Amino acid sequence: MVFFFPHIHTLLMTSRIDSNEALMRRARQVIPGGVNSPVRAFRAVGGTPRFVQRAQGPYFWDAGGARYIDYIGSWGPMILGHGHPAVLQAVQKAAADGFSFGAPTEREIELAEAIIALLPSIEMLRLVSSGTEAGMTAIRLARGATGRNKIIKFEGCYHGHADALLVKAGSGLATFGNPTSAGVPAEVARHTIVLEYNNTAQLEEAFSLHGADIAGLIMEPIAGNMNFVRATPEFTQRCRQLCTRHGAVLIYDEVMTGFRVALGGAQSLYARLVPGFEPDITVMGKVIGGGMPLAAFGGKRALMEQLAPLGPVYQAGTLSGNPVATACGLATLREIQRPGFFETLAANTCQLMDGFAAAAQAAGVPFSADCEGGMFGFFLLPALPQNYQQVMQSDAARFNRLFHGLLDRGVYIAPALYEAGFVSAAHTQADLQASIHAFAQAIATAR
Repeated sequence: MVFFFPHIHTLLMTSRIDSNEALMRRARQVIPGGVNSPVRAFRAVGGTPRFVQRAQGPYFWDAGGARYIDYIGSWGPMILGHGHPAVLQAVQKAAADGFSFGAPTEREIELAEAIIALLPSIEMLRLVSSGTEAGMTAIRLARGATGRNKIIKFEGCYHGHADALLVKAGSGLATFGNPTSAGVPAEVARHTIVLEYNNTAQLEEAFSLHGADIAGLIMEPIAGNMNFVRATPEFTQRCRQLCTRHGAVLIYDEVMTGFRVALGGAQSLYARLVPGFEPDITVMGKVIGGGMPLAAFGGKRALMEQLAPLGPVYQAGTLSGNPVATACGLATLREIQRPGFFETLAANTCQLMDGFAAAAQAAGVPFSADCEGGMFGFFLLPALPQNYQQVMQSDAARFNRLFHGLLDRGVYIAPALYEAGFVSAAHTQADLQASIHAFAQAIATAR
């Protein structure tokens, strides 16, 4: 006979939370908000952040020893799961040879060659250390190559925290954007035009008004920071057509989607839907570094040769092409090219979303979900949103209850309503079924 003592379970949970809370109190004394990236603070959902002690495969363990099935995977890079043997071996070997040189290495060439082989739109690329750095420099390159200043971005899309991109929509297309952060000069924000995602009429109006002054348009093919919102094929095609007509640079931000939704990135999916589609510049990160600080941007040779030391557009980085990070990235790219990798990953991600949807329907909770490859998103809405304003209609209070219900049951999703989730190759059928079961319990109590 098995006895269950609720008070013991409660004591264990309290002890685990206390361990995390103690670390959070320490962190607040020396780190602003206690975290080094705002979303980690749990401000959106409430409660105590989990301080990770270690991770392996699809799991991580917090300061109190609790294990969680991990569906953020370092916000996307851990497509193989944590501590994959082949990646770990490559990193250990590289680290033994040296952490950083500030000089060229053969591995930088190998990684560039591997990426170029998978993305036909890229003929040359430059390695950097973060997605923010890659996006910032891609915009500088677009401006330098065109001799223009204005940039188009879309509301709800995140391209890093460069000044020109921390901008929200103004009162009209003639007024441009307004800063969303203190410290961003209005003079910088006025060069950024912020439009509604998937709004083709607004896009055409912006180019009609400002086409001769637009240096570039930056877009996410699947917006992952308003959860999971796809660009429609028609919208994607019009972005390409208008950039071509007006001589603007189309910058495709695949920091999140690159090698995560498909081996050829999201651009390979849209090339099937929009014949002949190619971006001018692709921004990459996350998966190409396998969890290490590494990102890149690349495009056609004539455009990329505008970069120093060949051209007038300056960019540099002490840790760019770091030898340990490139080893990690190369090992990750080798593994994801194995036959059937993305088919299995996509099937597992769809299985998870189908299970969540069935549980929500049984609980009578409005729900919609979408996924591609190993990336997913769900909304407490009856239909999938197409832009940021529609995403904002989601039930934030209910999501917060759902988040904590899952957390209490050992399932870790993004601690914010507006973030996508990620399945890794390490997630087993048992993990998926356990997650669906936990979701069914949590969504029922979240009513």
